[in-house]
Amino acid sequence: MMERLRTQRLFITEPLIAGGLVNAERSQANYLLNVLRLKDGAPIHVFNGTDGEWLAHLKAQSRKVCQLIVEKQVQSQTAPSNLTYLFAPLKQARLDYMVQKATEMGAGSLQPVLTQHTQVTRLNIERMRANAIEAAEQCGILSIPDCHMPVKLEPLISGWDTSRPIIFCDENAGDENLATVLGKFENLTPGVVPAVLIGPEGGFSENERQLLNSKPFVTAISLGPRILRADTAAVAALAIVQAHCGGW
Repeated sequence: MMERLRTQRLFITEPLIAGGLVNAERSQANYLLNVLRLKDGAPIHVFNGTDGEWLAHLKAQSRKVCQLIVEKQVQSQTAPSNLTYLFAPLKQARLDYMVQKATEMGAGSLQPVLTQHTQVTRLNIERMRANAIEAAEQCGILSIPDCHMPVKLEPLISGWDTSRPIIFCDENAGDENLATVLGKFENLTPGVVPAVLIGPEGGFSENERQLLNSKPFVTAISLGPRILRADTAAVAALAIVQAHCGGW
C-alpha cells in the first residue's frame, strides 16, 4: 500500500489494458509536467474506477502534452462501496472539505439533501466530483463516489428503499450507548450498509425530526455532548458507522 501511495496516482476516464496508450487531459499534463516536473519514463499509477489500478509510464511530447503508456495491473478492481452519505449542502470551502473526507471515509454515494434550514441550495456537481477524485487519488481509493443532484428531504424519505436503514444523526437523540443502538445493524444482509444522514448547521426542524422518527427504517443517534460543525460531524458519523457496521 505505501509503495502505491508514494507513486503519483491519476484518475482517468479511458479503458485500461496492458500496452494501452492514454492521452492525459490538458490539466493533468500540466500538473504532471510543470507542477510535479516529472520526466520521460516516470512511473505513474492510473485507475478509472472499473479496471483496477495499473502501472504506467509518462511519455512527454511537449511541455503541455503527454501520454501514459499502460504497463501492468498492480491491483484488481474492488467492489464500490454501497455506503450512502446524505447531507445538507454547505458553503463551498467547507463542502469541498466534507466531500473529500466522506470519500476518504468510504462513502460510495454522495447525496445532497435540502432541508428547511439548508442555507445552500445550488451545488456545482462537477466540483463535488473533482474533490472526490482528488481524495481518491491521494488515498489509494479505486472507485469514485457517485455525486447526485440535490433532493428535498420529504420526497427522499418517501421514496426510500425501506430495506436499507438510515442512521440519522440528531443532537436530540439522547445518550443511549452507541454500541447498543448500532448493534442491531450487525446482522444486516451482506453488503448492506446503513446510509448516514447529517443535517444543516441549524439542525433539522421539528417537523423534519418527526418525519424521520416516524419511519421504522430510520434510527436516530447522538454524536455526543459536543456541538460539531456539519463537516466535522460527517467524519465522526461515517467513522462510527464504518466501525460498527461498515467496511472496517
